[in-house]
Amino acid sequence: AKNGRRGARVAHEMSEDFTALVLEEGGGTVSADLRTLPVSALPEGEVTVAVEYSDLNYKDGLILGGIGRLVRSYPHVPGIDFAGTVEASTDARYRPGDKVLLTGWRVGELHWGGYAQKARVKADWLLPLPEGLTTEQAMAIGTAGFTAMLAVEALEAHGCTPDKGEVLVTGASGGVGSIAVAILAKLGHRVVAATGRPELHGYLEGLGASACIGREAVTTRSGKPMERARWAGCIDTVGGPTLPTVIGQLDYGCAVAACGNAGGVPFEANVLPFLLRGVNLLGIDSVMQPAPTRRRAWARLVIDLPPEMLAAATQVVPLAEAPALAKRILEGAVRGRVVFDVNN
Repeated sequence: AKNGRRGARVAHEMSEDFTALVLEEGGGTVSADLRTLPVSALPEGEVTVAVEYSDLNYKDGLILGGIGRLVRSYPHVPGIDFAGTVEASTDARYRPGDKVLLTGWRVGELHWGGYAQKARVKADWLLPLPEGLTTEQAMAIGTAGFTAMLAVEALEAHGCTPDKGEVLVTGASGGVGSIAVAILAKLGHRVVAATGRPELHGYLEGLGASACIGREAVTTRSGKPMERARWAGCIDTVGGPTLPTVIGQLDYGCAVAACGNAGGVPFEANVLPFLLRGVNLLGIDSVMQPAPTRRRAWARLVIDLPPEMLAAATQVVPLAEAPALAKRILEGAVRGRVVFDVNN
């Protein structure tokens, strides 16, 4: 009888309509509006999740702007991350009531995503919510924080330790940059934050940066194949002209973890820093990482990202604000992390 009541409750929940931010394409532009959809509209997948929070990443800005052909079929529900509670599952790993999160796997691009009160996905794409995190905190971390931790681990694997010298974070006031600053500072590194927004120097110092520099210091090249060696490591969230400039400023044997392209996709550099200083360029992808890597990185985020710093870098807003904020993140005008309460 008990199982029968639970089944009836789940069936009732699954019959409810839900609100989603739906993208449509027409006339060469993409528009977004909040709609009420039936559960039957959800795509295929083993697990249905009652979404509680999603977030805003640079890729979300591209998707809502219809940039880069990341979405191939409309109507579409965006949102590359979400966290919530399992509502129904045909996979033995997840049961109704389990708290879960999802980042990556091209959800929100090729598969309907988290800007909705419900999502249905493959079980392999989910992770159990790490102990010590709420669903809201998980989305304050999201793809940005997961990427930042992968970048930190990559630098550590190449010998970047606090005694080696200053570590640079570019695009430091953004989501990945903010969390990278906080993690590196917690681990004892002397962090130099590069940003084009001088009004946010105090914010970055509050996250643990020991110094802040202007964007021009890492985008203006001297014309020399290498510049004065300064950095013991770098997490570059920008790309464009910043990345080759930083490579020419790395100290001997040091590395830059590249994880963003907000400054542009072309990469114009020379080989001398690699040949004469033995520097390393480390590519960071967060989308297709296997489950063991995800579990390890999220376990470290619980330990190495101070919750008070995460809170200081985060704002929680209604989902209706997503289209406007998506434009702002593409302009570099969003500070830190934005979390969407999809039920508000």
